[in-house]
Amino acid sequence: MNAVDEVTLRSRLQSMLELQDGINSKIRPDWRDANNAWFRAIWTECAELVDHIGWKWWKHQSPDIPQVHLELVDIFHFGLSELLQQHGTADAAATQLLGAYVSYGTRGGAGADNSAVRISLVEAFATSVLTTRRFDLAGFCELAYAVGLEEQTLYEMYVGKNVLNGFRQDHGYKAGTYVKTWDGREDNVWLVEFAAGLDKNPGTFASELYGQLSKKYEEVARGG
Repeated sequence: MNAVDEVTLRSRLQSMLELQDGINSKIRPDWRDANNAWFRAIWTECAELVDHIGWKWWKHQSPDIPQVHLELVDIFHFGLSELLQQHGTADAAATQLLGAYVSYGTRGGAGADNSAVRISLVEAFATSVLTTRRFDLAGFCELAYAVGLEEQTLYEMYVGKNVLNGFRQDHGYKAGTYVKTWDGREDNVWLVEFAAGLDKNPGTFASELYGQLSKKYEEVARGG
């Protein structure tokens, strides 16, 4: 990986860590002291991940790769949370992430086009998480590679999901006043549309995406 690529990768990693700290703090300001069982949330997501790959021998199943990617993005939220709790700041956690993540960033997303291999990797990852009660970053990277989730795609999907979660919290989601359908389409559909039209610069992507969501939500609220 050349110097420019490594700088870009670190910038993306730090951006995701800062966003994760932000959404955790929005939900609970003292989240670092809450002793949340990140490992439990991770292995539970692994069960859903295997379902989307397809393991039932008594019926026809085809891997639902977009859903597999979404499950991995959800797992990454919990992994980032643990790293932030361990290392204190996004900068320190990014340093830790970068060393383990460089080989994944260079390999891209070719992966293993074999459901049995993919399921074995999920089970190995879940076993590691359960045994150590820790996020297995190397195992996560290997699994992401095996299902074709490239680093840039992981970054873009993560930012989109995080920004939408934060937007919902800011607009009454917890209180039950948030309106999820705008002009006949759910907010996550608008999210995908807005994200597709934005530059993915780590310094501006999240704030611009939030701005697009806010603008549309205000239009709907005004009936315009």
